[in-house]
Amino acid sequence: MEFDVVIVGAGPSGLATACRLMQLAQQKNQPITVCVVEKASEVGAHILSGAIIESRALDELFPDWKERGAPLTQSASEDQVYLLKDQESATRIPNYLIPKSMHNHGLNHGNNYIVSLGGVCRWLAEQAEQLGVDIFPGFPAGEILYHEDGSVKGIATQDMGLDQNGKEKDSFTPGMELHGKYTVFSEGCRGHLGKQLIKKFTLDADSDPQHYGLGLKELWDIDPAMHQPGLVVHGSGWPLNEGSSGGFFLYHTDNCQVVVGLIVDLNYSNTYLSPFQEFQRLKQHPRLKQFLVGGTRVSYGARAIAKGGFNSLPKMHFPGGIITGCNAGTLNFAKIKGTHTAMKSGMLAADAIVTALHDNTDTDKTLHSFDEIFRQSWLFDELYGSRNFGPAMHKFGTFVGGAFNFMEQNLFRGKLPFTLHDRKPDYAQLLPATQCQKIAYPKPDGLFSFDILSSVFLSNTNHEEDQPCHLILKDGSIPIEENLKHYAEPAQRYCPAGVYEVLDTEQGPKFQINGQNCLHCKTCDIKDPAQNITWQTPEGSGGPNYPNM
Repeated sequence: MEFDVVIVGAGPSGLATACRLMQLAQQKNQPITVCVVEKASEVGAHILSGAIIESRALDELFPDWKERGAPLTQSASEDQVYLLKDQESATRIPNYLIPKSMHNHGLNHGNNYIVSLGGVCRWLAEQAEQLGVDIFPGFPAGEILYHEDGSVKGIATQDMGLDQNGKEKDSFTPGMELHGKYTVFSEGCRGHLGKQLIKKFTLDADSDPQHYGLGLKELWDIDPAMHQPGLVVHGSGWPLNEGSSGGFFLYHTDNCQVVVGLIVDLNYSNTYLSPFQEFQRLKQHPRLKQFLVGGTRVSYGARAIAKGGFNSLPKMHFPGGIITGCNAGTLNFAKIKGTHTAMKSGMLAADAIVTALHDNTDTDKTLHSFDEIFRQSWLFDELYGSRNFGPAMHKFGTFVGGAFNFMEQNLFRGKLPFTLHDRKPDYAQLLPATQCQKIAYPKPDGLFSFDILSSVFLSNTNHEEDQPCHLILKDGSIPIEENLKHYAEPAQRYCPAGVYEVLDTEQGPKFQINGQNCLHCKTCDIKDPAQNITWQTPEGSGGPNYPNM
């Protein structure tokens, strides 16, 4: 199938790209064809974020979004930031000592809303379809197609109906080739095709390594008496200790619900750390537990977050296409927000594509105009102004790094005449087991803390059992002979879905992959110390089915 533009991924960036393309085409009276392929069973089913949305990009894309019924109904009305000293005590940090970028009420561009990002994406998909975009959920992009000159030609969707040995079953359906004059890769954090493109075209030659966090999130129905609509709670400290960092969030949305979560920076050093177990411990703290008493956990999920910011941005365009959103790493870590930046990056990509299609001047199929369009945008200014935020936290720690960021964001407005860097990849930070202290995690109580399998059940995760495993080991011997020996095989602990196990057998330890449990968080692809695991798309519609995360 031939299109002017093929978009991979129906997240905020991909859908904003699609909508902007059609709007510009209408303005120029230049009909174009646009399609979006999405690996989830429906738009939004794989979307997970905190999420607080700054409306700046949406205000530009659809100024009348309120009249159109966009699901942004609960504005952020109060900020509270805490430092958890231990499992019982906490200190509230005065708002005037918090970097301005972290304020959600009254200081940022546009208004901030507590939302279900999956719901927002479903609404964006409706707008895109009304504009004439073709959206194909349940069709993962499995392969990049190239022209003979090396430029990107489009993508091929995943074959369906293969058994675990790769042989065709009765239900076999071959993938479809989708060709585009330009292909937009907006797969989200650590997209498996984006990863290939960055390597092939050396797009990160002038960038710092990308840095990541693992975000774990639950949705709770709570006691109406404890509900404070619009309250935004952030914090750091316990249970993460020396050698690990991150932060928690608890947002009061509408309908007597809260979302609670923990982001664990994936540069942690203790191989015995389990992000899932740290999250379960976190909810036992009185500062969070007070809101959950008498409540019911409704949903659970996890997703990696690209948080390297400006310093880690690769060159985004290449012959035949462009990488946008969290696939490129446009999240603003200083704001703890990435939706508005992802959307804006897609809108800028649309500007460059329509210019190239309209003027027909792009003879080498490279979107040269994008660089200047990006540099002239508020997205560039915002990301550049927060470029030191993450490196400061990594280099100086929570206290000194926090003080530095307060000074830079509040006093210098992100315009200090130097740039900090963090050039050590997250996976390389892990220490051997002999240098780490084991962590004794408490058993789940079934009220506030839970086990992994019951949590994965709430994510509605499902994969066809008899299909090729989508978690590929480059070398099958490494998990036991290297990772188990030196690191006590950390995949058993960093995976938030219990995908990886080391089993004791008569023949010795055996590494087992339970691919059916996979939440598509990509942590294994990021944190494995040998970089031995490659995540790729499974058969269409596989993975979580988040209703409103």
